[in-house]
Amino acid sequence: MIDPRILRDQPDRVRAAQAKRGLSDAVVDEALAADSARRTAISEFETLRAEQKSLGKQVAQAQGEEKQALLERTKALAAEVKAAEAAQNAAEEAWQAALLSIPNLAAEETPPGGEDDFVVLETVGTPRDFAAEGFEPRDHIELGRLLGAIDLERGAKVSGSRFYFLTGVGAQLEFALINLAMEQAREAGFTQVIAPSLVKPEAMAGTGFLGQAADDVYRIEGQDMYLVGTSEVPMAAYHSDEILDAASLPLRYAAFSPCFRKEAGSHGKDTKGIIRVHWFDKVEMFVYATTEDSYAEHQRLLEWEKQLLDKLELAYRVIDVAAGDLGLSAIRKFDCEAWIPTQGKYRELTSTSNCTEFQTRRLDTRGRFEDGVRPIATLNGTLCAMTRTIVAILETHQQADGSVRVPQALQKWLGTEVLEPVVR
Repeated sequence: MIDPRILRDQPDRVRAAQAKRGLSDAVVDEALAADSARRTAISEFETLRAEQKSLGKQVAQAQGEEKQALLERTKALAAEVKAAEAAQNAAEEAWQAALLSIPNLAAEETPPGGEDDFVVLETVGTPRDFAAEGFEPRDHIELGRLLGAIDLERGAKVSGSRFYFLTGVGAQLEFALINLAMEQAREAGFTQVIAPSLVKPEAMAGTGFLGQAADDVYRIEGQDMYLVGTSEVPMAAYHSDEILDAASLPLRYAAFSPCFRKEAGSHGKDTKGIIRVHWFDKVEMFVYATTEDSYAEHQRLLEWEKQLLDKLELAYRVIDVAAGDLGLSAIRKFDCEAWIPTQGKYRELTSTSNCTEFQTRRLDTRGRFEDGVRPIATLNGTLCAMTRTIVAILETHQQADGSVRVPQALQKWLGTEVLEPVVR
């Protein structure tokens, strides 16, 4: 959640942030009204509670009719105190709900607008000119069939639409990507983690995924558990209800987990292949840092993502995502989009977000500093999302005969320089 002091002291800043995301600023007035009602309820309860304590002392010293009158007042006051306490609790819940409904305040540098209003920061590499090479590129579906790497028909038979099997070199390619990503993370000083894909509601809500993204989350029926769409969720909750030594920051984790998404709202989009699926595996970078250092750390995460894409010899661009396309928790997000030859456009492969103190305030993760205890920042960044990365590799490095050249960085994991067709 945002810092309540900002809401109270700088409400116009919050209104401007809402406008930048293309959202109504009515939540600001609602939250301020809830805060005022909460303060009034607290004051009324404390006044009645103080009178109750005072009456208790007077009753002990009174006698006769005076004592009887005080006892009657005490009885009536007890009911008033109970009602005031209930009103205070209700006002507190309303205040918390209003506060939780407000997204993080987008950074000043974040472009205003919606999904199409991003700013291209950098373009790296040049997309292959297949026409100049004399052949029409195959899409990843056809390449996956030729290589015996992707089985969509059996994926649909077993699990439904947007599911798949990676087989043979397809499975080997995923393991190679995991190894490459984890090797890079380890060399950069990250602690490697295998994270759970099932979490409690507190973890999902604490990271902001039960807000605007709730429709895309799988809930386990009959259990109060959720399947995560990213290991950002368990890693954000990893240090919940803890006070970390500020001297130990930044804490950097590289977490592997399966990820599950309903893909709500994507009807008709990327229905074929493995671009947009209900389940995929991912290596996610997650960092706890001081708020002051989070901005520089955000740039470092972006550089690590670019390093991996460079190792995979892909053409890509970096975009500054517009405020209206940010998640609830982020103040700024960079996406790395790889060129997909058969689509003739760039598609997101990785992203990295600075969430500042938004998640740690919800999950009660703080740092112990020389001047006291206070919230710290969290950041996340996709190092490698397997399915989309496999798509980019197959389509980018394909050859006229249907074989695929293996990027040098992956060759030691795959044990070959070329993936050869097994189907003719």
